[in-house]
Amino acid sequence: MTSEWGLALFGGALIGLAVTLMLLLNGRVTGISGILYGVISSGHKGDRAWRWTFLGGLFAGGLVLNITHFWSPSELDFSVDTMKLIVAGGLVGFGTVLGSGCTSGHGVCGISRLSFRSLVATLIFIAAGITAVSLFKESL
Repeated sequence: MTSEWGLALFGGALIGLAVTLMLLLNGRVTGISGILYGVISSGHKGDRAWRWTFLGGLFAGGLVLNITHFWSPSELDFSVDTMKLIVAGGLVGFGTVLGSGCTSGHGVCGISRLSFRSLVATLIFIAAGITAVSLFKESL
């Protein structure tokens, strides 16, 4: 059986490979919020196909992991109130707009390009996440 850190290392390497290929082959940074925005906005009409393919791949990857039971279903906890999930998702979306991107764009791609702005944004994302978990963990 592969250790937990081994799986994380393998997943991180796959993410690194994917964002590198996206930059080299498509000339674009792999920021999920930007890719999604390009699908739902009126702009970017000429390049929606690759965006839909990318988002479909994210969905398909999660589906494959779920079907193959890559992780133990007993580890998943879906007892969180649906309304709390909706509010949390809305706050994440607001934070993504406020931060001009998400952790995949800033944290993975921006920092690797030595962007100071992305470093600051990622540190703020992490600090906000730690604060939220510290404050709300018991109430969830």
